[in-house]
Amino acid sequence: MKSIHFRKYGQALTVALSVFLSSNSYAMSSEKLTSLDDQTSVAVTIYNENLALIKDQRTITLDDGFNLLAFRGVSGKMRPETALLRNLKNAGLNVIEQNFDFDLLTPQKLLEKYVGKQIQIARMNPATGEETIEEATVLSTNQGVVVKFGDRIETNPRGRYIFDKVPENLRDQPTLVIQLNSQTAKPQDVELSYLSSGLSWKADYVAELNSDDNKLDLMGWVTLNNHSGTSYNNAKMQLVAGDVNVVKNEFRRAAKAMQANVASLDMAQEAMTEESLFEYHLYTLNRPTTISNNQTKQVSLLTAAQVPVNKEFLLQGNDYYYYSSYGDIGQKMKVGVYVEFQNKEKMGLGKPLPKGIVRVYKKDKAGNAQFIGEDSIDHTPKNEDVRLKLGDAFDITADKKQTNFKKRNAFGKYNYAYESSYEIEIKNAKPEPVTVVVREPVPGDWKMLEHSHKFKKVAAGTAEWHIEVPAEGSSTLEYNVLVRY
Repeated sequence: MKSIHFRKYGQALTVALSVFLSSNSYAMSSEKLTSLDDQTSVAVTIYNENLALIKDQRTITLDDGFNLLAFRGVSGKMRPETALLRNLKNAGLNVIEQNFDFDLLTPQKLLEKYVGKQIQIARMNPATGEETIEEATVLSTNQGVVVKFGDRIETNPRGRYIFDKVPENLRDQPTLVIQLNSQTAKPQDVELSYLSSGLSWKADYVAELNSDDNKLDLMGWVTLNNHSGTSYNNAKMQLVAGDVNVVKNEFRRAAKAMQANVASLDMAQEAMTEESLFEYHLYTLNRPTTISNNQTKQVSLLTAAQVPVNKEFLLQGNDYYYYSSYGDIGQKMKVGVYVEFQNKEKMGLGKPLPKGIVRVYKKDKAGNAQFIGEDSIDHTPKNEDVRLKLGDAFDITADKKQTNFKKRNAFGKYNYAYESSYEIEIKNAKPEPVTVVVREPVPGDWKMLEHSHKFKKVAAGTAEWHIEVPAEGSSTLEYNVLVRY
């Protein structure tokens, strides 16, 4: 008889199997087993949205005729409706039925399977050392263990819980059980392909600005996460960048994320090659890699040096204060700091950039790299611009107020008309002059009546000024605008 010893819920908990459970001790005796030892190759294609395509090739031996094949070592988060087993050389397999067993053997699961059934509980008298064994019926395992001994009921009883067997529907690892007919008893090469959650990837970028803030070095990394319940040894790894449509109600994400406990870093130069695939981009690792279960792995994606950048100080306005009288709009308003670069080959890049987070650093006077901000980017094709907001300037502020507001007569197609005036004082505490972009979203049909600085209508509803502010000084922008709608 197999026994499992444990105490739980505030008691000392120990778990042990009195006899070694072999991998097929609880499987049907007629099953043909295939494990990762039979694997000849595996290919993993990972998509952005917690989705992966697994192609698992193995050499197996079946009986001629009907077989019950237990395909062990598959992902615990497999989408079983996508599983397809095929012979790589001929059509000698005919699949009849598939069952995905992902209810894994644990002390808690074993107890749950014995609800309503009898077990034995062995207890030792601490004074005499004598052990007694009683039969009990498991009544419940919710928030504790409830058992019945004859005419009494106990909760969380101490002792060794002894079970007569392990239920056949409990497995020590996720297993796809396949009923099939084989036309040969000779060894054959097969491939099981399926979609799975639990595997994901994202791009992370590290950029370092130079001392003049006009160039940066960029490094891109692919960060892989494997919480699928199995490992992929010496896998051919590919990544698909792009927004692949997935029917959400057919593909549910795991309810509770698992924590990764292993991290590795692969830093091979030019480790990945890129190609177009349909309307996406496919990245292929140029060597096999092992993706262990519960592991985070990083692989080099790209590098680029001395990429020209433009730094911009931006004061972004709002449209609400053009509709009524407001007076003071804000004191010491924040001025955003942005850097922008072109993803072009002549600029040292010209590569498709998967979406991810760009973290920017800059060296201090002692030569130590300091973090100065981060921003996320979407999938960016080559020849497009990349714009990052790194934060708000410490030494540059703005005071903004509405100096005049009045209603004007509306006529023709307009129902309302307002004329308003504004004053924006920009202060610069830096020891060098700066240029601040003032961008105002002006609503409706508008006309600039007066302005102290030259402006540009950069969009239908946007006016933009480039204001030069002297070192340790200030500049004041004044303008008057008519808004009709």
